[in-house]
Amino acid sequence: MSYVPGVSVYGEKRVSGTVAGETESHEFRVWNPYRSKLASAIYSGVDNIYMGPGSAVLYLGAASGTTVSHVSDLVGPEGVVYAVEFSHRSGRDLEEMTKRRNNIVPILEDARYPQKYRMLIPRLVDCIFMDVAQPDQARILALNAQHFLKPNGGFVISIKANCIDSTAAAEVVFASETQKLKDSGLRPKSHTSLEPFERDHCVVTGYYKSPPQ
Repeated sequence: MSYVPGVSVYGEKRVSGTVAGETESHEFRVWNPYRSKLASAIYSGVDNIYMGPGSAVLYLGAASGTTVSHVSDLVGPEGVVYAVEFSHRSGRDLEEMTKRRNNIVPILEDARYPQKYRMLIPRLVDCIFMDVAQPDQARILALNAQHFLKPNGGFVISIKANCIDSTAAAEVVFASETQKLKDSGLRPKSHTSLEPFERDHCVVTGYYKSPPQ
């Protein structure tokens, strides 16, 4: 349900309805899978995105915050979204959106250098979602997991094959990136194509291996 009823973030439709077992009507926002990698993952059958009510989520590649706003709805008033974005232009839009959503912490930093924003994330998070189009995105996710992700915490990463290697077949790239995640201590569980919503994209979900005691 909407964290800020009566307000559209990017012109999305809003509808009213009830939650199972309740009689009170709530407002819900339509989540377009053609405009959000996370929404397209859900539509494509990903069954666990590790973002329940009350969760702490680190969102890498927040852009102007359209999908971040939906994650804000998911985690609700007891949760928090740490939204990292490098572009100052997109970051201005992100910061403006968060003025109405106090469960989002905008962080204008480069996700490749998590040590630069360690002081802004005072707790370990339940989930990392990553949508950063960088050739070394597996390494970036692993670095952030080492800094911020709880042992056995979940991750969801959107992989764009052409951004990593435009000469190789998409499935070859996805397999290579999945192996890199495994090599860095992450444990991939599912690999889901985002067709027809996104071409040559997949989402990999999994969890962070508990460090040795």
